[in-house]
Amino acid sequence: MTRKIPLLTLLIVSLTGCTTLGELPRTQLATAQLHQANGAPAGTAVLAASGERLILSMAVVGLPEGVRGTHLHITGRCDGPNFASAGGHLNPGMRQHGTHNPAGSHLGDLPNLTVDSYGAGAITAVLPGPRGEVEAALFDGDGTAIVIHATADDYRTDPSGNSGPRIACGILTRS
Repeated sequence: MTRKIPLLTLLIVSLTGCTTLGELPRTQLATAQLHQANGAPAGTAVLAASGERLILSMAVVGLPEGVRGTHLHITGRCDGPNFASAGGHLNPGMRQHGTHNPAGSHLGDLPNLTVDSYGAGAITAVLPGPRGEVEAALFDGDGTAIVIHATADDYRTDPSGNSGPRIACGILTRS
C-alpha cells in the first residue's frame, strides 16, 4: 500500500525548523513547480522573505529513495530529458562549489535532500547574502531553475559536488 503525503504537510514540517515565530517567513516571493524528465510532478518550492532573509523551502514527492543534491541553476529553463537548459549553478560571486570547499560556497549551493521510502522529502535553506543582491541574481533576465540531482552532493567538488545527473527541475517564478 502506498501512502501519500500532502505537499502542504511537507512544507509546514520543513518550516518548523524555525525557532521562534519572529523567524517565520512572512512574504511569499516566488514558487516553482518541480517535474521529472518524463513530465511527472516532483514537488513544489517556495521562496519567502522574513525581513532581510530569503528562505527557500522545497517539498518533493514521487522521487527515488535516497539522498539527492539540490541546487539553484543559472537559467530558468527545464527542458527534458536532462535539464541541461538550466545551465550551471547560480554563482554571481564566481566562487567555487560547496559549503565544505575552502574556496566556496556559492549562491546555488543548497543542502542535500533526503527522499524517504514513500518518495517524499523536504528541505529549507536560508540563501546567503544581502536580500537585494540575492533577489537580483534570482530574478535576472533569464530567471533561475531549481534542480534535483540523482545522488548526494559531496559539498566540496567543483563545479557540482559530484551529484550526478539531473532528475527533476522547476523554474522559480515570482508570486
